Amino acid sequence: MNHMDYMFQAGFLGTKAPYFMDMVTLIVALLPLLVYGAILLARKKYYKLHMLAQNIIYFTSVVVIAYFELGVRVGGGFDTFMSESGVSHTYALWVLILHIIIATLTLYYWSLAIMRGNYHFMKKELPGRYSNMHKIIALKSMLGIILTSFSGIWVYLLLFVY
Repeated sequence: MNHMDYMFQAGFLGTKAPYFMDMVTLIVALLPLLVYGAILLARKKYYKLHMLAQNIIYFTSVVVIAYFELGVRVGGGFDTFMSESGVSHTYALWVLILHIIIATLTLYYWSLAIMRGNYHFMKKELPGRYSNMHKIIALKSMLGIILTSFSGIWVYLLLFVY
């Protein structure tokens, strides 16, 4: 048995999706709640804990993205996963493109928020004069995370449920 075979065994959500897709979808669905929890730490002035939580969630998400990309590539790509779907290939492809655009912009803004936030926190400038800028970038990131979550679930439903 190949060490990656487990990724393609039946998933645990009761759909046609393989295990890795169920795992990634579950994490993506929970991501807005996890990030919101980390934001609440900042609102309660637990800034160091906020930074630690955001960094853990961010870096874990990057690993999950890599895991997802590996699974998609090894699993044959979009067309392979689309083959058992009952929805139009064109429709699902447009939803996927929209999801990729949202996810890419989100990763950009979230990376910016993490990198700048870490830098300014270490220089003792957060909280402080960079707080408003950080909140604006964080708001864009949070909105993107919510939209990425919803659009990712939408793609999952199109590929493995309908």
